[in-house]
Amino acid sequence: MLRRFRLEEPESVAQASELLGRFGDSAKIYAGGTELLLAMKEGLVQYERLINVKKLGLNQISAENGTIKIGALCTHHELELSPVIQQRLPSLLKLEQNVANVRVRQAGTIGGNLCFAEPHADPGTLLMALGAKMVAAQGSAKREIAAEDFFVDAYETSLAADEVLAEIVVPAPGANARSAYLKFGYLERPSVGVAVAFNLNGANVSDVRIAVGCAGPAPKRVAEAEALLSGKTKDEATRNLAQAGAIAGRAAQAISDLHGAQDYKEHIVGVLLKRTFQAAVS
Repeated sequence: MLRRFRLEEPESVAQASELLGRFGDSAKIYAGGTELLLAMKEGLVQYERLINVKKLGLNQISAENGTIKIGALCTHHELELSPVIQQRLPSLLKLEQNVANVRVRQAGTIGGNLCFAEPHADPGTLLMALGAKMVAAQGSAKREIAAEDFFVDAYETSLAADEVLAEIVVPAPGANARSAYLKFGYLERPSVGVAVAFNLNGANVSDVRIAVGCAGPAPKRVAEAEALLSGKTKDEATRNLAQAGAIAGRAAQAISDLHGAQDYKEHIVGVLLKRTFQAAVS
């Protein structure tokens, strides 16, 4: 049962930040509410105040100065329909089309998904591979946080207590850029997710970024696996995929839970890395 709470209605990001600072742990940002309200109904968390940020206008999507800028309050459905995402970030488009279910995609926001940091969530893993940065606002000040530094642990990010996630900034892919995200799971939430991004110039693979998520408490970038593929020809990289997959599986910090045993998840990471690389190439 959902217990009573007070709903605060700030008129700016600075006001939302001030409210977070004033009320501390008794307050929480409220956007789509698809994760937060469910956790509150189950009694897993409880807040005296929810700070409604839905009306702050943080749902713009644009391409400018070599970047794709995504407002934190964009719903998954808005990302599905965005011409900018369709044209510039097709791997993100495909991911968003397959997030959870229709109800969640209509109400849930990309920023809420990232800030809730639920371990079995899709977007953070791909954004990490795409080299995204999270723009956090604190009063009138802003700072950028690299995606690989944003996630600390299950349900924990590097946002300060009074910071509000305002925007996600993704470097605009060049003509030779390739990326893909694949996930596996027999429940609604994925058991394992793997994202790959790289440049393919003729037969040469470069600037590889690999991220693994959903298997452990937080998504991880895997530099050691990246080194086995980057600077190689496509055929050489393909031959190294099994070794890279084994490394990525261990780096995922997989844990045994309802979604599968640790060793099973590590194996699936390797399988998905091969398939994701091949999907990005094609």
